[in-house]
Amino acid sequence: MSLGGGASAPIFTDALLEPRLARDPAGPLVTYYDDASGERIELSATTFANWVAKSANLLRDECDLEPGGRLAALLPAHWQTLAVLLGAWWCGAEVTADPAGADVVCCTADRLDTALDAGAGLVVGLSLHAFGTGIPGLPPGVLDYAGEVRPHGDVFVPDGPAAGPVLDGAGPESVLAAARAAATSAGFGAGDRVLTTRDWSVSEGLVEVPLAVFAAGASLVQCRNAEPGTLARRVDTERVTHRV
Repeated sequence: MSLGGGASAPIFTDALLEPRLARDPAGPLVTYYDDASGERIELSATTFANWVAKSANLLRDECDLEPGGRLAALLPAHWQTLAVLLGAWWCGAEVTADPAGADVVCCTADRLDTALDAGAGLVVGLSLHAFGTGIPGLPPGVLDYAGEVRPHGDVFVPDGPAAGPVLDGAGPESVLAAARAAATSAGFGAGDRVLTTRDWSVSEGLVEVPLAVFAAGASLVQCRNAEPGTLARRVDTERVTHRV
């Protein structure tokens, strides 16, 4: 499967996903657990890339996120967070943890007030609900990710390359180099299954955990609210090769 962006696609998203799509499109790329809710969802490389494309189309077509724009992500470690981040990068935008003056802020319901007070161009609320239920009672003008993202296309054609920063002022080459260095340091390789309980965010752990996993061609098993008694069994059932 091709990501569909062609030669004009921003290279950052391509560098993280294209090699895995070429090598093993049907294999799991992200497996997500939440022991508090009992949730488990597994996305193949193809399915995850489709969600990235849907997110990118939503951000560009509904939120007017353009190359060189800024998206603030006030989101926890979650598979939808990764879809939003890679979608923003595919649009050619910079991702940041600071909502002040951002063109778009994506946030959970408990951080809506922070996002609205920051003076962003547009706020998108994510319920992160396992069954795609949206956030009830959103303020006027706030988009509901769950309700808006699904109708968008599974293929995204970027408007053009962007040469600006991709993560809190850092350019794509430096972020990719840092992710690859983190993968090498941790011993991640193509085909590995990396289980993590780390609650990474845009400002802490993003490069060292999920981006490093993607850069290595490995797959991620993300566990939130993990119950200690489940992890040893999960290592076996998910064929985990590394724990973070």
